[in-house]
Amino acid sequence: MQNKKVLQICAIDLSVDALLKPLILKSMEEGYEVHNACTDTGRFERLRTEGLTMVDIKIDRQINPVSNLKSVIKLFKLMKREKYDIVHVHTPIAALIGRVAARLAGIENIIYTAHGFYFHEDMSPRQYKLFYYIEKYAARFLTDWLLLQSREDYELALKDKFCHKENRILHLSNGVDIHNKFNPNLKSLSKIDELRSNLGIDQGDVVFMFVGRLVKEKGIFELLEAFNGISKKHNNIKLVLIGSLLESERDQSSYHKMKELLNNTGIIQLGFRKDIPDLMAITDVFVLPSYREGLPRSIIEAMSMKLPVIATNIRGCREEVFNERNGYLVNKGSSKELSDKMIQLLLNKDKRIKFGNESRKIVEELFDEEKVINKQINLFNYLISKKKKSDYIEKTI
Repeated sequence: MQNKKVLQICAIDLSVDALLKPLILKSMEEGYEVHNACTDTGRFERLRTEGLTMVDIKIDRQINPVSNLKSVIKLFKLMKREKYDIVHVHTPIAALIGRVAARLAGIENIIYTAHGFYFHEDMSPRQYKLFYYIEKYAARFLTDWLLLQSREDYELALKDKFCHKENRILHLSNGVDIHNKFNPNLKSLSKIDELRSNLGIDQGDVVFMFVGRLVKEKGIFELLEAFNGISKKHNNIKLVLIGSLLESERDQSSYHKMKELLNNTGIIQLGFRKDIPDLMAITDVFVLPSYREGLPRSIIEAMSMKLPVIATNIRGCREEVFNERNGYLVNKGSSKELSDKMIQLLLNKDKRIKFGNESRKIVEELFDEEKVINKQINLFNYLISKKKKSDYIEKTI
């Protein structure tokens, strides 16, 4: 029987749990042996009970030559020992380290899924140029297949010839389970009412939600400033925050700066949660005022649950949120713009419903996880079977 072994590489086990697990499980269903290499931050034991093969290799989330070299060596030894058919890498630093190790180990098929190129418009011209060229030449010399979640990234990679063969640059998109997990039609009204009551949300309250790391680059300070200002005049508004500051997070100063801003009885902090669909079912508006994103999954989840969205006008967000159709796009760093749009949706229930219905339509057309996973499985199958490229194209277009 032909061997079918895949190594998935990312920085931490949170990425496996929150982002990669559907692809991993589907690959296993298709007969692939899948190993997952990353740093164990406490989720390995549970992931292993779910049937995943986890390999603990410390991978820094920032450039650290000594630590990065150690990671390359450990990954190289793992690849030489296990002889993987495919190495699939994710997240910027882990992806670079993983591709260096894979090329040194002679792996035949190296796939990089860019969940969002590391360079972005908020960088200085010098920074942008540095990371642009790192991404470009890593794609050109260390990558066999480049998959882009963001259409803007995809078009840039094509235009600037990130790969020698253009047909090895594919637009992947992003998606969630819109049929079983993120489906508002499956939520019972009694459960929704019970959850609102447990969280201290009154019947007439309008609930805004944020999901993400509580750090500056996610726009959390602008959101808290806007909310605090609004809540002084409107007492029927609540803000649910899902996420926290990891001990390994680079922006440790954020926590101390947020203490004063979080001193508001209308703010409900929940930390990390697994019941995101249920929490979104009690929400009226989703907000993500990030400074940079790839193609944010949290927005897709919110749209699947028929929520209007307020997001910043940046790469990724503007591929999901269409201004005045399913939400609003605001300039990053502007708590005033954010406040204005929050007030508009706070006071206009009909607009919230209209935007929410449009969100669901957009998700069904563009962000169905099943379609995204099938694109990757079809590529895996093509690489294993060595079919002609034209066969792969016929299956995926």
